[in-house]
Amino acid sequence: MDKSQFTPLQWLDHWAETTPNKVFLHQPVNRVVQTHTWSEVKNKVESIAASLHHLGFTKGDKIAILSKNCAEWLIADLAIMRAGMISVPIYPSANPDTIQYVLEHSEAKAAFIGKLDKWQDADVGVKGDVVRLSMGYETMPCQYDWRKLQTLVADDQALPIHAPDLDETISIIYTSGSTGNPKGAVISYRAFNWANSEIVSLLEMTDKDRMLSYLPLAHITERCFVEGVAYHANTTLYFTESLEFFVEDLKYANPTAFFSVPRLWSLFQKNIIDKIGNSKLNFLLSVPLVSSLIKRKIQKGLGLQDARLLACGSAPISPSILHWYHKIGLNVCEAWGMTENCIYAVGCFPFEEKLIGTIGRALPGCEIKTTDEGEMLFKSGGLFDGYYKNEEATKESFTEDGFFKTGDLAQIDPETGAITIIGRVKDNFKTAKGKFVSPVPIEKMLAQDPHIEMLCVLGSGMAAPVALVQLSEGASSLPREQVAASLKENLLSVNNHLESHERVGAVVVVSEPWTPENDVLTPTLKIKRHVLHKQFAERIEELKGHVILWESDL
Repeated sequence: MDKSQFTPLQWLDHWAETTPNKVFLHQPVNRVVQTHTWSEVKNKVESIAASLHHLGFTKGDKIAILSKNCAEWLIADLAIMRAGMISVPIYPSANPDTIQYVLEHSEAKAAFIGKLDKWQDADVGVKGDVVRLSMGYETMPCQYDWRKLQTLVADDQALPIHAPDLDETISIIYTSGSTGNPKGAVISYRAFNWANSEIVSLLEMTDKDRMLSYLPLAHITERCFVEGVAYHANTTLYFTESLEFFVEDLKYANPTAFFSVPRLWSLFQKNIIDKIGNSKLNFLLSVPLVSSLIKRKIQKGLGLQDARLLACGSAPISPSILHWYHKIGLNVCEAWGMTENCIYAVGCFPFEEKLIGTIGRALPGCEIKTTDEGEMLFKSGGLFDGYYKNEEATKESFTEDGFFKTGDLAQIDPETGAITIIGRVKDNFKTAKGKFVSPVPIEKMLAQDPHIEMLCVLGSGMAAPVALVQLSEGASSLPREQVAASLKENLLSVNNHLESHERVGAVVVVSEPWTPENDVLTPTLKIKRHVLHKQFAERIEELKGHVILWESDL
């Protein structure tokens, strides 16, 4: 059989047979690393799968996973597959209402409950008859603990091997949409396998590679780029114990491939500049004999000295940050994908500096085109089957010739094939002047100011667009006059490159950080523009004579 079509279960059997003693998972607990070999993982998977059937769950039932990343997350996921059931991952940072909605909408019969920062809050969302299965960490009350699930069924009562058909559903992944309730994307084994196989081939992943799993496994990026790739390539996975030990655990893993989000790349940059100083760093990099030494020292300090592949996604990243990393010898490739296409779609692989500012080119096996209005359309073997219990949304999401409507506005360079995202169809707004504005390109230009951590441009029905800004940690401690001067200079520079109806009338520095907890960010740290519009629209609609001001002054 063509191994590119192996399911995760077939890979589990394959590696447990050919490399049984190879350590697959490294999980730190109380600063002691617990290891799991392929054979140990398989034994636990089969025991837990048998227990799921023993508890009365049957083929096709939905089983949720509510936990931060850990070795047990993958074991639970594989056990759900082995039992012929369907996983429904839930973000560990999800609020109780979202947890309840996903459990009820998916009709989940049970939920594996693992590492949670605030399990008392999450506990409120796990209602009804959902059976709680503990993953072995201190968490909410559960009916069955992790050890019990491994011993509930005797070894001589082995579960019949489930060999899923490729068209069966492997998982229902609820998108962390920036508007409305999340939609459940139905992912088949076929799509999941295809995407993972393509990723492994493109990135040349092997059993020599190491990855740190820390971005939410409830998100498609981590499910495919990390979990799925590990199954296909026999890659070794490491996990973090907590945010407190993130840097320590990253250095311990010493990954050869590392994927992150703009916020973390920006934080790494800030910490390096704060420690060395920007002027001093630029001078050291300009001295040939010293340059390579300082680059190596920085890379080792981050735990990325052996990283041959670095990537960024989830949200736009400032080109200046990518150029800065290139200058210190770390080539960060920007990539784009969606839950609906198993994240494999567009990327700057291999790295090319000239592609900075774009999301790269269509990856092998992917077809991309744009409509007359500029919306990007997509087709590949990794497309999802549709939205769970939402035929109308599914039908509206596809063209007659089978292309998925991404909702992103894009430009494709006819010569290089490089794709630039210029906004979201639903993000464009009309000002009081009756002119449409696309906020994303403006936000990317404003983001060049190092004092800015995050920003959001609003303007629907307003006299002129207004930028809401969350300051970086360092900028928050600086004198207001200094920060205001920098923001004003940046604003004037950006406005000089915009059409008159696009020009930002004011910048407002917000008082409270934007987080998933206060519902301004999604679990994947995307800004909910409609939430900020509701909070600020009336207060900032008629700002006159105040180019830069603080929210507290409104």
